[in-house]
Amino acid sequence: MSYTEETPLHTSLHFAPAVGPDALAQSRAPLFEALRDYVRKDMAPFHTPGHKQGVGIDPEFLELVGRNVFAIDLTELPEVDNLHDPDGVIRQAQELAAEAYGADFTFFLCNGSTSGNDTMIMSVCDPGDKIIIPRNAHKSILGGIILSGATPVYVQPSWDVDYGIAHGISPESVEAALIAHPDAKAVVLVNPNYYGGVVDIEAIAKLAHAHGKPLLVDEAHGPHFNFHPDLPISALAAGADMVVQSTHKIISGMTQASMLHVRKGFVDVRRVRNILQLLQSTSPSYVLLASLDVARRQMALHGKEMLGRTIAMAQKAREQLNAIPGIACFGRDICGLPGLYDLDVTKLTIRFSGIGMAGFDAIDALHERFDIQSEMATLYNVLEIVTIGNTQRDLDRLVAAVRALAEEANAKGLTSSDAFKNPPLPWLPEAVLTPRDAFFATVKRIPFSDSVGEICAEIISPYPPGIPILAPGERIQQDHVDYLRLIHEYGAFINGPEDTKLATIKVVDR
Repeated sequence: MSYTEETPLHTSLHFAPAVGPDALAQSRAPLFEALRDYVRKDMAPFHTPGHKQGVGIDPEFLELVGRNVFAIDLTELPEVDNLHDPDGVIRQAQELAAEAYGADFTFFLCNGSTSGNDTMIMSVCDPGDKIIIPRNAHKSILGGIILSGATPVYVQPSWDVDYGIAHGISPESVEAALIAHPDAKAVVLVNPNYYGGVVDIEAIAKLAHAHGKPLLVDEAHGPHFNFHPDLPISALAAGADMVVQSTHKIISGMTQASMLHVRKGFVDVRRVRNILQLLQSTSPSYVLLASLDVARRQMALHGKEMLGRTIAMAQKAREQLNAIPGIACFGRDICGLPGLYDLDVTKLTIRFSGIGMAGFDAIDALHERFDIQSEMATLYNVLEIVTIGNTQRDLDRLVAAVRALAEEANAKGLTSSDAFKNPPLPWLPEAVLTPRDAFFATVKRIPFSDSVGEICAEIISPYPPGIPILAPGERIQQDHVDYLRLIHEYGAFINGPEDTKLATIKVVDR
């Protein structure tokens, strides 16, 4: 299922490969400009959506949000193009994005990176095909495997005992999987991970290509990498064939606004487009699409300056945090650990275990006492995402709050404790059914305590560590039950199952 440059494309693609950023061209935002120009017209609207450019919106909502956002909440009109078959300003906006990011083709996503991850998997896998993925992949990767009917070949990420988090997978582990499964259709990476950790993606890309496999990268947390030299190499620059980026997570796209980038050679771009038509809404939000257009323009024109300021603020905060007794915040000093080749220094993973405080308690204290809203907590840590939208005041407040918590703990004589020591992760479960077969099987709900020996029908992914402990089709063992109960008692959030308290679990009814 490879695609070569000589393969003719469907004429409706209308894309041209990027040839390098052009500052004058990148100053344009074709879709945004078309929306802006359209709202200046005195049009009589007899089309969807029903609020008719804000006229019919609830007054309280209108007062809070403002009229302009509704004015550009349009449908597929001649002036603003069609996402599913672009031949105008959306096509132009996607071409500019491809040029800015170094892709051959870029597709705008308004169903989040989940739709992009699903599309990547379904673009290279048919039912029964194998695909190599890291065990700590986002659940949307598993969703794509379920939708495609593929069979996952899992590679375990490295485990950091000091911080109680997973890093990435090594080139050696990927090569071993490629040798053991020569019939696998592709390799998938999560790069960077939630904590900013980056794998040796160039080495893995070369390995995948040497074995004739495309490299697919969930780069949800790396849409800024291409725009500053002090950040890790972007997946596209490293040789990846398909890359999904959450423009909304790190730079200035609106929530749900993401991009899917494709390079020619190993991927059939026509199939990508057809699958996107299956998965994306036929009523896409032009507000979200416009935010992608201007976020790209902002990064292309001002990204280096804006990100330089962000990096400097994060690095200064890291130094200040590490000067607080009992607090730790790793930087590039730990690069070189297994599965950790580089680091996005704009991520601050603050370890509180040195002051006898669990990350779950620390995140609550930061929120309730200091009005600081953090991204997430693990057993040992609290994660803070620093972006172009943060101010120096934000970072100063964070450091002051952490210092106050540490001083209180030190005054009480609290120190690092084994009371919430991370238990070892269970071994990979036995795969009995494919994820798709288990997901669509007849299921029953039983007490979790009685589930040993049963076949799981849900994704069970606790935070921490963010690694699926059980996936559909895997046999439940006693160590899975013991681990999940313990981690839940510590305060971990259990992501995936219908019963997030894990009193019950769905299993295959055999």
